[in-house]
Amino acid sequence: MKKILLIACVAALLMSCRHGQANEGLPQNDSTITSAQLLTLERADSFTLAVISDPWHNGMALHRYVLVPDSLPLPASLPEGTVVRTPIKRALVYSGVHTSLMQEFGCWDAVKGVCDAQFFTDPDVHAGVNNGAITDCGSSMTPTIEKVIAMQPDAIFLSPYQDATYGPIEKMNIPLIECADYMEMTPLGRAEWMKFYGELLGCRERADSAYAAVVQTYQDIKEAVRKTSHDPVKVLTEMVISGVWNVPGGHSYMARLIEDAGGIYPWADNESTGSLNLDFNQVLAQAQDADVWLIKSFYIHSYADLKGAYGLNDQFEAFKWQKVYVCDTNATRFFERFPFHPEVLLAEYAHLFAGQFDRLQFYKPLAQ
Repeated sequence: MKKILLIACVAALLMSCRHGQANEGLPQNDSTITSAQLLTLERADSFTLAVISDPWHNGMALHRYVLVPDSLPLPASLPEGTVVRTPIKRALVYSGVHTSLMQEFGCWDAVKGVCDAQFFTDPDVHAGVNNGAITDCGSSMTPTIEKVIAMQPDAIFLSPYQDATYGPIEKMNIPLIECADYMEMTPLGRAEWMKFYGELLGCRERADSAYAAVVQTYQDIKEAVRKTSHDPVKVLTEMVISGVWNVPGGHSYMARLIEDAGGIYPWADNESTGSLNLDFNQVLAQAQDADVWLIKSFYIHSYADLKGAYGLNDQFEAFKWQKVYVCDTNATRFFERFPFHPEVLLAEYAHLFAGQFDRLQFYKPLAQ
């Protein structure tokens, strides 16, 4: 009996030692993330573990990254995940949202290639493509592999989608950074992804302080709106195009922005975190009495344009009372700016809905 107990104790001691060795140097649940639902960042002495949750498969991980500074030797033992040496110095980027953040962080030199260059609104991207400093790798759906090989990227920043496959670039042994920030359900949750990109680009402190400033400003605006006495403002967004009217779901971050700015959203009870595909009559029935109408468009500049786009658009109260505001997506950097700076758009909405914060950089009153 004593012999059996001795063997059990020795076995337990050995298992304890192995467990300790396996976890040596690993993060101990010290995630720095507070608002994002799809991202965790756990920092250890010699690396950072970043885990991206799968937005489409509950409880599963989309990707795990082990970020190791290139100033340190590669540790002998690392957790499971794609190893990325940081800071990334040669990035192939698919979206202007992320090149904009790189520019803000002072890491513009890391942008060495782009896909879908024609959709970038940043003049620096086009200048870089024209002078050869940035490689145009063609379509994001089918990148030109020869150009990708020639530019030798450290990582490729792309936007994932459900059950995504990325073709030949998956076989090139280049880390694919799956930028699922756009699937976050809250404005501050999406903005917090700047911490992940800060880790990748070697500017952790700058990203952390930038996010703290975003949170403080956002909360200050939200509190100021809450204390303001104003009539309820019902808010309609977008317009019918080819028979379909896409509006944000009731649990989307755009719906949350409208609510935080003091607006009433017609589809607030809807539980979708994405977009709703409605027809004109469905929208008219729900939002004909909307006080404010917000549209993102590059070709609607006047009330005549709006009526010309669809003859019944004049049935909305906001049209009749000339409370339509348009964001010209060709003239502004709306899509690049607001994802990581929702406080800027919140201030604009607060001005339109509650008379707070008199500044408009995206939306303008529709011309007569």
